Amino acid sequence: MTPLNVNLQELIDQLDADLPEADVVTKVGEARLRGRTLTDLGDQLVDHYVHAARGHGASWSQIGEALGVSKQAAQQRRSEGQFERLTGRARHVLVLAQDRARTLKHDQIGTHHVLLGLLGEPDGLAAKALLMLAGPLERVSEAVHEQFPPGDAKPPTGHLPFTGEAKQLRVESVQAAVEMGHDYVGTEHILLGLLRLGDDPTAQLLNGLGVELDRTRDAVTAALVEYEHNKAK
Repeated sequence: MTPLNVNLQELIDQLDADLPEADVVTKVGEARLRGRTLTDLGDQLVDHYVHAARGHGASWSQIGEALGVSKQAAQQRRSEGQFERLTGRARHVLVLAQDRARTLKHDQIGTHHVLLGLLGEPDGLAAKALLMLAGPLERVSEAVHEQFPPGDAKPPTGHLPFTGEAKQLRVESVQAAVEMGHDYVGTEHILLGLLRLGDDPTAQLLNGLGVELDRTRDAVTAALVEYEHNKAK
């Protein structure tokens, strides 16, 4: 079995570098929050393969056995999943959004955190479209941090809820995928869903950077055509 590409010492070094002045107790709390993010990512990994197994005809009994739970528990886990149609990259975007919210000391996950999550997946189609329309991704990141500065309170603990706008973003992302005739939701659909929110401050920020809905849809379509062309070679 290939070992997981997660190096404990790298995680320790990164936390120490991010919080050079923090005391050891503060670092305990930050380590717990980062551990929660890793746990969430692990849950998304399991969900991805549960979905893949169902797509290949595996029964819920077989999946439950692999998970070490009953058939009913496996079905319940899947029914409670929020990311069934999301690609692996899109799921990671939402994990990153949670991480960005905690880092900025915000107690809810907003659309701007999701945008930061999209920037954290530079190989996704959303990031490629942003690069094409707005220039360097660092420019977009700087604009987000300028408009949505860190909070003053301690980093939040526990589960972070989505704001109403972020919940609507998930709905709009699915609709964007449906309109393009896709049976999955990728990073590009999340970006289009964000722009579909119109008056949302994050959507307006993107509009100000030249990332508008129609232009982005055209950029995504062109990128998908190029991808399919290259794949057929």
